[in-house]
Amino acid sequence: MANSKSAFKSGAGVWLWLGVALVIFLLDQLTKIAIVGAFQLGESLPITSFFNLVRVHNAGAAFSFLADAGGWQRWFFTGLGTVAALVMVYLLRTHAGQTLFCWALSLLLGGAVGNVVDRVLYSHVIDFLDFYYGTWHFPAFNVADSAITMGACLLILDELLRVRRAR
Repeated sequence: MANSKSAFKSGAGVWLWLGVALVIFLLDQLTKIAIVGAFQLGESLPITSFFNLVRVHNAGAAFSFLADAGGWQRWFFTGLGTVAALVMVYLLRTHAGQTLFCWALSLLLGGAVGNVVDRVLYSHVIDFLDFYYGTWHFPAFNVADSAITMGACLLILDELLRVRRAR
């Protein structure tokens, strides 16, 4: 009986985490649609003395890594993101009761799928958040990138806490 309850609990729990990933994905896609509708490529709108909304396209990965690689990187990063998403769904399914770990994976999953969809539909990722200081600009990013970053931080925190508990 305990095994069936535990299986039910993790089976039901995975839907919560997939729902979190779906919210991240939708928020990412809706903000990108809004930016594409409101801005021309390269257009910028100053919001504060350190932040602009801007429309840029990134054919590469983080920090435009491999952006000028000739096109093969689109399918490489699409495949990598798809495989990573499938692994994350499996991990969410098998560890649905581990709250911090699943929060991390859900953020990573929603962000990864958001950027994979961009690559498939547009051959690039739409970025629009531009933070800067003086003439120095941090590379523009989007909601998916923010979720991936937060998810990675939570994953590191989860591992540090797990190691600490093991001592």
